[in-house]
Amino acid sequence: MACSCSAPEPKAPAPGFRRALWLALWVNLAMFFVEGLASLQSGSVSLMADAIDFFGDSANYILSLTVLSMGMVWRGRAALAKGVTMVVFGLVVWGRAIWVAHSGLTPEPLTMGAVGALALLANVAVALLLFRFRSGDSDMRSVWLCSRNDAIGNVAVMAAALGVFGTGTAWPDLVVAGIMGTLAITAGISVARHARSDIATARASHGKLATAGAGHQGR
Repeated sequence: MACSCSAPEPKAPAPGFRRALWLALWVNLAMFFVEGLASLQSGSVSLMADAIDFFGDSANYILSLTVLSMGMVWRGRAALAKGVTMVVFGLVVWGRAIWVAHSGLTPEPLTMGAVGALALLANVAVALLLFRFRSGDSDMRSVWLCSRNDAIGNVAVMAAALGVFGTGTAWPDLVVAGIMGTLAITAGISVARHARSDIATARASHGKLATAGAGHQGR
């Protein structure tokens, strides 16, 4: 007896996840422009790192929205790409911090603190918006980790502003930039591992279904 066997429908995203992603996307795009201009004005590496991170998160949200209704393999691939991007971002921040350390530039702390506080409010709002999706698949987890790291980074930028103001040197800004780079690298590795696990699980499930289908057709 022949029967028709097909792969199961991909697990539907949690209710409200798509809307949350759109809101997060617009917040991140707006803050990319605000922090990007502020980093140029103040000369802060940590603000520049945060601005680039906002831009990277915006691209990641677009990627997540694109694959949201696709199967687990494609969503896992999207998360894997985001994990790699986070690692690259961390390495770029480290490189920039080392360059500034050799150049001897000192950032302007008041702009750092004010814009860092604004970015913190934006990221806390996004993190709260995405908090209930943190235990989903690798793609959902990557979105949550990005928002969490951003909020932590903003607190660090404000602390760096106080440090620069108090010491008159760039070292607090550079230390925070290094911490932000390290957070991006470790989170990116975590997301990439989770994504590879999701992809392997999805492929194994499809393989079992294909084998079962072939067995039924051969009867």
